[in-house]
Amino acid sequence: MKALSISKLEKTYATGIQAVKGISLDIEEGDFFALLGPNGAGKTTIIGITAGLVNKTGGTVRVFGRDIDQSGDEAKSFIGLVPQEINFNIFEKVINIVVDQAGFYGIPRSTALKDAEKYLKQLGLWEKRNERSMTLSGGMKRRLLIARALIHHPKLLILDEPTAGVDIELRRGMWDFLQDLTKEKGTTIILTTHYLEEAEQLCKNVAIINKGEIVKQGSMSKVLSELNQETFILYLKKPIENGSFEAARRFQPVRVDEKTIEVTVKDGETLSQLIAALAENQVEVLSMRTKSNRLEQIFVGLTSQ
Repeated sequence: MKALSISKLEKTYATGIQAVKGISLDIEEGDFFALLGPNGAGKTTIIGITAGLVNKTGGTVRVFGRDIDQSGDEAKSFIGLVPQEINFNIFEKVINIVVDQAGFYGIPRSTALKDAEKYLKQLGLWEKRNERSMTLSGGMKRRLLIARALIHHPKLLILDEPTAGVDIELRRGMWDFLQDLTKEKGTTIILTTHYLEEAEQLCKNVAIINKGEIVKQGSMSKVLSELNQETFILYLKKPIENGSFEAARRFQPVRVDEKTIEVTVKDGETLSQLIAALAENQVEVLSMRTKSNRLEQIFVGLTSQ
């Protein structure tokens, strides 16, 4: 069974803006799926329609086989949504925000308290359980949204920019938590994010949306394999001379400073060939890094037009 099956989905707002233009998309149960696109591409509209927050103009959406028009309540019961915006009562205690959410799904309070303890501990919020949510840091508020979304044990977790504004240490902790969620419980996760290295590291499959249409979709490995070149920054032991610089000409070198160059390795070429060409001219490479992650290069190429 597909966790989410979208067919010919359309959404035109009253202003006349067509946010979604006949999109079709299937997401398998247990997948960790990246839904990517620039601002205004239609990602949040698709999420809103799936979660029952936005009315579609046309097409069909099924969540674990339940049509959102015919079995809306059942379809929504499968979904846990972590929105972009903080949308809980800032005067409520952390524990109450999570436990009260469970009440909307008919979960007994005694059961909800046990589950809330588990998730708040896993997300590093248990010590804050009796504090008002307004006292939490931005990263803690994001994690509280995740705990609230999980309290009814959804089969599909939708994360709309869950790590926006979260520092790198907390982001990596959230990555580990989400990966464990899919591995241990088989929870299907849909992730939207502007941190493309996050999507590349976490997700099995990806769809890139631009101007309301899917411009690329497939397994993450397959999409990345279509990149026909990669740019690297090389840090050198000593300043590179013009003759040595010319030796690397086929790699399109760009001098960043006297000890740093930028090179492009295309399909059919290897880094070892580049290093060998430099070594023949007595240029020693101390270290190197990619200029940008692979998914970012593909994303920019598809959405910059």
